[in-house]
Amino acid sequence: MSCSLALIVICLIAAPAWSQSGRRQEPGKTGKPPQGPIADPNRPGSRSSPNRPAKSTGDEIDPDDVVKISSNLVPIPASVVDRRGNAIINLKLDDFELQVDGEMRPLSELTRSETSVRMAMLFDNSGSLDAAREFEKQAAIRFFRKVMRAKDEAAIYSIETDSRLAQPLTNDVLRLEQTITMFGKPEGGTSLFDAIISAATYLRPYPGRRVIVIVSDGIETTSRHSDFDFMMQHVLADDCQVYVVQTGLYEGANVRALAAERRMEQLSGQTGGAVYLPKTTDQLDVAFDQIAADLAQQYVLSYYPSAEQRDGQLHKLELRVKTRNDVRVKSRKVYYAPKPPASANY
Repeated sequence: MSCSLALIVICLIAAPAWSQSGRRQEPGKTGKPPQGPIADPNRPGSRSSPNRPAKSTGDEIDPDDVVKISSNLVPIPASVVDRRGNAIINLKLDDFELQVDGEMRPLSELTRSETSVRMAMLFDNSGSLDAAREFEKQAAIRFFRKVMRAKDEAAIYSIETDSRLAQPLTNDVLRLEQTITMFGKPEGGTSLFDAIISAATYLRPYPGRRVIVIVSDGIETTSRHSDFDFMMQHVLADDCQVYVVQTGLYEGANVRALAAERRMEQLSGQTGGAVYLPKTTDQLDVAFDQIAADLAQQYVLSYYPSAEQRDGQLHKLELRVKTRNDVRVKSRKVYYAPKPPASANY
């Protein structure tokens, strides 16, 4: 059997169905992805994360059990609400239409919130955060209890001078709670952008919805990669949806905090997430509740760009509900189309 034919046979065996029978399948993986980032040389600024997940009992994966297959799939998580803010949950694929760079493009698939979630919470443990610290930790713990389902997994990053992966992906809520509880007094610098890049890279190999939840004042001070556009392109290339709970602003905003707020709004808006600005500790719980509700009510639509659209550029997305004019759609605004490898051995 030729090498090309052998590879095709392996791919066909390894690729699981993305959703219902008779619909288009997502090229995927067999087994559980490895507990660590996979660098893509075709992605701008690609690098392996310095924060590789620590191996622990029950988390170790044999690399030989994983088949890595490239996919052109662009997932588009979307939330749809009416004018009163009530979620619309009975739409079908034909109710949506997609424009890419101003041109109509076909959508291939629609699933609901049954799609699994791989989440990374980035918790700010830098010296810039101190007010209402214990309440922030308790609110984050309650969030995990509300949002986690058996098929979901979450990881926790600690934002510090040298931001790190404090808890690899797990579906054990108790382990997540313990990680948050054990965080000490905030101190040091804020390498926020490094943490975001590392989290996006870490989530990239995993199927389902990839979500980053940032609990921080959003002020960047010490990252090695401190360019905002560079960081955002990483997040877009890794198809992550970003939610921000911008804490630490209880005593009023300053110029630096306002600049951070604008950056967080741009990051969450481009990825189809949202930013919340709780001014009191009571509003923290509300913010986490809204994120949990949004994830529970989402549609996930699929778009497969043609081969010629893999040009290493950002492309504008506009998703709308064509059958109703009384709803508002929140979804990602752009996607990054990596170039195919210059040569491949088949």
